[in-house]
Amino acid sequence: MTEPATARPGTPRPDPWADLDDEGAKPPIKALTREEARALVATLPAVSPWRVVAVQAAVGVVVAALAWLWTGELSHAWSALYGAGVVVVPGALMARGMTSRFSSVAPGVSAVSFMLWEMVKIAVSLALLVGAPKLVPQLSWPALLVALVVCIKVYWVALAWRGRRAS
Repeated sequence: MTEPATARPGTPRPDPWADLDDEGAKPPIKALTREEARALVATLPAVSPWRVVAVQAAVGVVVAALAWLWTGELSHAWSALYGAGVVVVPGALMARGMTSRFSSVAPGVSAVSFMLWEMVKIAVSLALLVGAPKLVPQLSWPALLVALVVCIKVYWVALAWRGRRAS
């Protein structure tokens, strides 16, 4: 462990866990009033979860079409569509659960609702993946996984949408 340059060798700092920055020089944290908080929230753009699910579905169809064009086999397209479904169906279930009136009753209820719907989303995704070999004839795991990963990456695009302000 190195000592700060201002300390003399062999003399320990009074509190080894204390920040080296001067806490007194920083301005105090000010709590926002209700009106200030509402004004701040109004400036932040929101992205609809349904928009994200719709874009995931569209991206899944594009990936399936590309898989069909690239390989020339319809089984690869069905595998890619199924991979997109592994993302879209659970995402739609979670969007439905999180946009219901019940989930926005109180902050505690919202947190529990989010955890519940996230568990449902994971369980449905796992069930769809386990059932893939029986449900998709001539399953192509690479096509399924590529579509799955590409559709999951749409969440990053949603974060980019959130950063832009719609006019």
